[in-house]
Amino acid sequence: MSSFSIHLMLKSSGIVGIRAYEQLGYRAFGTPGKMAAAIAIALQNVGGYLGSTSGFSLSCMVFFLVAVIYKKFQIPCPFEDFSVNSTSALHSLNISSHSLEHNSALVHEDEDSYCEASLFTINSKTVYTIPIMAFAFSCHPEVLPIYTELRNPTKKRMQQVSNISILVMYTMYLLAALFGYLTFYGKVEPELLHTYNRIDPYDTLILCVRVATLIAVTLTVPILLFPVRRAIQHILFPTKSFSWLRHIAIALVLLTLMNMMVIFAPNILGIFGIIGATSSPCLIFIFPAVFYLRIVPKEDEPMSSVPKILAVCFAVVGISFMVMSLSFILIDWTMGSSNAGGGH
Repeated sequence: MSSFSIHLMLKSSGIVGIRAYEQLGYRAFGTPGKMAAAIAIALQNVGGYLGSTSGFSLSCMVFFLVAVIYKKFQIPCPFEDFSVNSTSALHSLNISSHSLEHNSALVHEDEDSYCEASLFTINSKTVYTIPIMAFAFSCHPEVLPIYTELRNPTKKRMQQVSNISILVMYTMYLLAALFGYLTFYGKVEPELLHTYNRIDPYDTLILCVRVATLIAVTLTVPILLFPVRRAIQHILFPTKSFSWLRHIAIALVLLTLMNMMVIFAPNILGIFGIIGATSSPCLIFIFPAVFYLRIVPKEDEPMSSVPKILAVCFAVVGISFMVMSLSFILIDWTMGSSNAGGGH
């Protein structure tokens, strides 16, 4: 789906000769289209501050993946919970040997039951699956700028670049999720690295992965500042000339907001979920489809043509995903289950 939406974007861009997402929106629907695209890009990259997208961060993701796969074969299941062991040690003097052995047997009997893989797991966190997947593959604001920078820019070549990138990232996400799940099974938490704290919070390899992730996110901030700042400029200062004061002020405000979000948000699951349910469907499904319908002349492709029918269906799928995901996430928040588990 992500590849098909990139195909729609590239075709629309080729017709009007525009290489910016916001300008495609302006060409299709005027100022409202440009504003909608800019807001969606800003929201998407706000969430991106808490992820990472750069060459160095890609290396860190490979390091993360290797560590997760290695830990799968190092950590036994059932595993010994560090916090439980610490608590037991503190109270060991007050517990008789007979009751300790009895409780240990009960714990191991319960733990053995979760060391089995389930093909499908349905719980309150399942509603975040589609939004987070949409967020993970929402690379569309960067497609047109990269298209411009190619040595021999053609739609076919850019489509190949996009397809290979999506395939590589999908493979890495799949392997990390698979081996992370097969390590902890039913006890895996929304934030995988946080789950390893239950084994050993001072594990050297996991601490190195955390540091690498922190460095990757920090060094990625300037990259992510660019599209957000450009989107804000389009929204608030469309006719103003460049100003260093405004340039720096926007960056400081954005960084302050992101730091507050990281500090006060209970976990990252809700952030990725709400952004993935709002801006990501717009950037992946809705905007490429409606821009394509609006920009491609009816003389070239009438509304009854197969490409435009597919574009309409694509937009409907995006709207359905957005409504469904937002509804379930709001229900989950209302029930108060989104605060369970996880951490920074």
